[in-house]
Amino acid sequence: MSKPIVAIIGRQNVGKSTLLNRLAGKRIAIVEDLPGTTRDRILASVSWRGTGFTLVDTGGLETKPQSAIAQRVKEQVEVAIAEADVIIFLVDVRDGVTPLDLEIADMIRQVGKPILLVANKADNARLEAAAVEFYELGLGEPLAISAHHGRGTAELLDRLITWLPAPPVETEPEVMKVAIVGRPNVGKSMLLNALLGEERAIVDDTPGTTRDAIDTPLDFQGQSVLLIDTAGIRRRGRLGRGVEKYSVIRALRAIDRADIALLVVDASEPFTAQDMHIAGYIHQSVKGIVLVVNKWDLVTDKSTGQWNRYIRSRLKFIPYAPVVYTSAKFGWGVDRVMPQVCQVYQERLKRLPTATVNGVVQQAVAAHNIPRSGNKRLKILYATQAEVNPPTFVFFVNDAGLVHFSYQRYLENKLRQAFGFVGTPLRLVFKTRDES
Repeated sequence: MSKPIVAIIGRQNVGKSTLLNRLAGKRIAIVEDLPGTTRDRILASVSWRGTGFTLVDTGGLETKPQSAIAQRVKEQVEVAIAEADVIIFLVDVRDGVTPLDLEIADMIRQVGKPILLVANKADNARLEAAAVEFYELGLGEPLAISAHHGRGTAELLDRLITWLPAPPVETEPEVMKVAIVGRPNVGKSMLLNALLGEERAIVDDTPGTTRDAIDTPLDFQGQSVLLIDTAGIRRRGRLGRGVEKYSVIRALRAIDRADIALLVVDASEPFTAQDMHIAGYIHQSVKGIVLVVNKWDLVTDKSTGQWNRYIRSRLKFIPYAPVVYTSAKFGWGVDRVMPQVCQVYQERLKRLPTATVNGVVQQAVAAHNIPRSGNKRLKILYATQAEVNPPTFVFFVNDAGLVHFSYQRYLENKLRQAFGFVGTPLRLVFKTRDES
């Protein structure tokens, strides 16, 4: 299911990156007290009260740019506004209403989308009271916050999630949705054509030929499949102009609404930092994954054992991901892709009885030192599988705060050893419950 997109816009140095870091709960955007620090978009997945969305930071907007860079930033912000479901218009309460704020307000008022007016840098009660000045912008009640200190950000999130669109109703839950993702020019569209047995996507040596996500239905041995070919995901700072900029967001949206992602990498330039970034997003989104090492025809040493060891050393955080070696150009190995995808899909739908899960968990607990804090030891009362696609396990414990990340990983490894779950992340949830 595709997550809603929220874009933060505003003029330079009003605190957009600081707000993104605050709402994401970690330092993602570079924050510097200099105008124009952020020029490219920065993305963060945010969840609040069970509602998830993608937050997009943008560069400082100038409605009448005086330089080529400012013009590119303006184009980027315009596309962000077009892609967003909700817009956060951030202003600086210390500066008051500026002429540029008025111009931006006039511009976004015409887009017909929900706009949340947020007055930042209200670090004390006096500055908070001064936010009423922004009623002048004609965008409704201004919400005073301090992104730096965290004042008012919970109220901001509370208000924001009420404005997000309702999740779409899944009309065909039986359809397996597969997103084909990767850097530009790794052969995604050629792989799509090879899987379909016909030329459905334009194939060109120029990176970035595919800009929009293209949905193509496929019947594979009686299984209904929706193949989603996406534009290449590029590193920030290497995005082209115009519509190509936000093809990145469309690709991330494709991952969000897919069950499984085919991560296509170029065997002649394998596992760059960007490949690992995409793999990390797939893992973070708890989606199934199949690694497709394409352009295998360009490799002289085709020792898959050595390649497998290299891949595991580079992608240690997804040891569960199966690997298929292909040459979409010549059709080598393509026949192994869809059977592997179907296996991963079945693993994601696997449901285990509670008694079976508890048996494995209790054996794991008995075989490993139990986490403790002072005199208090973690006690796992029982565990159960709550959901499928992705497989989700809920552990009821005496104190969820005692569960260290390393112990969580240990339990996950024990579940995998017992039950497989090839190609899919597992979601482990720990809930505190009274022992009485």
